[in-house]
Amino acid sequence: MSDNSQVTKPSPSDEATLLPPVDVIEDASGITLYADMPGVPKDKLHLQVEADTLTIEGGIDLEMPGGIEASHAEVSLSRYRRVFTLSKELDPNKVSAEFRNGVLKLSIPKAEHAQPRKVEVRVS
Repeated sequence: MSDNSQVTKPSPSDEATLLPPVDVIEDASGITLYADMPGVPKDKLHLQVEADTLTIEGGIDLEMPGGIEASHAEVSLSRYRRVFTLSKELDPNKVSAEFRNGVLKLSIPKAEHAQPRKVEVRVS
């Protein structure tokens, strides 16, 4: 899997976006990706897998109560976006996702042809 996010790509609405920090863990069965997306409600989280491209997007709810304005804001963008290219070893049809406490967890198993297999040795 390669990360295409070195350059922030515009979202479909041409907004500038934040790059969510991502951890990728690989084991024999596939990869698990953790993306930190604080402030994103589940209904504004969008995942898309098209061919070998995985896109993660999420809108942030940063509403200020009762007309109050921030005197200092370090998060001025309201959208996360990250794009990855999936390797041919991964099965894009079997991606599973969980979202809890602002952390998105994606599990992407290896394709059957890339799974480790045991080879039986015959004695003759």
